[in-house]
Amino acid sequence: MNSESHPLEQLFVELVGRHYAQEIGIRDPQVVSYVAHLLSEFCDAEQLYKIHGSTGKPLNDVGEMLVESDPVYGPAPSFDRERQVRKHIGDYTLFLAGMFPESINHYRLRRQRLESFVEWMKAGKESYYIVSKFEYFEYAKVAPLFAQLSNKFEECVFGLNRVKDELQEMQHPIFKRDNELLM
Repeated sequence: MNSESHPLEQLFVELVGRHYAQEIGIRDPQVVSYVAHLLSEFCDAEQLYKIHGSTGKPLNDVGEMLVESDPVYGPAPSFDRERQVRKHIGDYTLFLAGMFPESINHYRLRRQRLESFVEWMKAGKESYYIVSKFEYFEYAKVAPLFAQLSNKFEECVFGLNRVKDELQEMQHPIFKRDNELLM
C-alpha cells in the first residue's frame, strides 16, 4: 500500500469501518484499511485499468484478466505476474460489485466471457484466495489479509454497497442543506 494518503481515504476508513462493523460484523482494521485504500486508489481511473494485456491495451474484462493471469497456459511470464493480476481481479470485482453492481451487466452484454454477477463474485473470491496462497518471503505478512478477503468476499461486497448508498445520500440536497444548517 502507498504510504501517501489520498485526501478521501479517512472518509472511506470511517464509512467502511462503520458499515463493515455494524452491518456485516467485520471489525478487522486491516480489512477496513485495505478496502478504504482500494476506494481511494480507484478514484483514479488509471488505477482501475492498470492491468494491460500482451497487446498493451488496458483490460477491463474480467475474463481477459483471468487469461492474462495464467502462468502455465496464458501469457503471464511468472507467478509474480499471476499474483499481481489476481490481486487486481479481486480488487476490481470487489470495487465494481460493491460500488457499481449495475455496471457488471453492461460488461456482460459486451462480452460473453463471464456471464453473470455470480461468476464475477466467484472470480473475485477465487482471485483473493490464490493471492492468499502466496504466503512466503515478501508476501508472508499480507497473505492472511487476502485469505480474509476471500472468505468474507460476499460480505465485503455488501458492505461496500452500503457505503455507496451512504455516499449517495450525502449528495442529496436535503442532506446538504441540513449539513449547512449545522455549520
